[in-house]
Amino acid sequence: MLVLVAPGQGAQTPGFLSAWLDFPGVRGALEAWSDAAGLDLIRYGTEADAEEIRDTAVAQPLLVAAGLASASMLFDDPADLPRKVGAIAGHSVGEFTAASLVGVLPHEEALRLVRTRGLAMATAAAVTETGMAALLGGDPEVTVPHLEKLGLTPANINGAGQIVAAGTKEQLAALEADKPEGVRKVVALKVAGAFHTHHMAPAVETLAKAAAEARGTGDPKVTYVSNKDGQAVAAGTEVLERLVGQVANPVRWDLCMETFKELGVTALIEVCPGGTLTGLAKRALPGVKTLALKSPADLDAARELIAEQSA
Repeated sequence: MLVLVAPGQGAQTPGFLSAWLDFPGVRGALEAWSDAAGLDLIRYGTEADAEEIRDTAVAQPLLVAAGLASASMLFDDPADLPRKVGAIAGHSVGEFTAASLVGVLPHEEALRLVRTRGLAMATAAAVTETGMAALLGGDPEVTVPHLEKLGLTPANINGAGQIVAAGTKEQLAALEADKPEGVRKVVALKVAGAFHTHHMAPAVETLAKAAAEARGTGDPKVTYVSNKDGQAVAAGTEVLERLVGQVANPVRWDLCMETFKELGVTALIEVCPGGTLTGLAKRALPGVKTLALKSPADLDAARELIAEQSA
């Protein structure tokens, strides 16, 4: 069974959309999504520097657009996606990519909502100086209580020996000086706030209002696996509700991967800008074939993998 996944914030790099513009339909789609988001996605994806695209309000719609555009290149007929993909999930903002790919949200609506999400999270992040750091190694049963003792939130429990802590700059500095037993390294992440924590509560209210006006919400046409608890969600209204609440709650990617196992995953493709989630899958899902769509150069191999899984 093939699983399609979409990465979250931090996966973007300067110019990463440039090569995709050569494909028929991509530029037109990006222009339409730019109108929906009120943001020049083509400029940000081709010309902007690392600091510009680090901005939460820019990075989030940019990542969703990249995921949707690259996924559209995998199948000659859009109807092939629900026939050939067994499950779809996204990490953090990648959940909007996933929700749109399974048919819960029209693409333009996904971009409108994710732009609202990014702006609201950027505003919430500006209230207090906060950030996030990845902890490599260690046992979650030891690490999570240690983080809570320091006042930090385990914002992403990613599996494969990785937990991301989030909190104030002072709390993160205390973590550097007092790592949990077994943790090899603490790596500061290039994000602008403590996402998926109580610091984002004001953004939940803003996004909820925007989601209440969402147009065209449908039920998933492919199994949709949620960050909240790794469960498959069958109703579009519940997917949307979870997308809103997830802004201020931890991402349980470890549980998503457990569900992939239970569903019988044999291959996993990560849409552009791929790499992070395939890295986790290689460690947590041994024996599963993985492929990251980093550029159009990866498309032939991805299509071959899809054909092999569909045979």
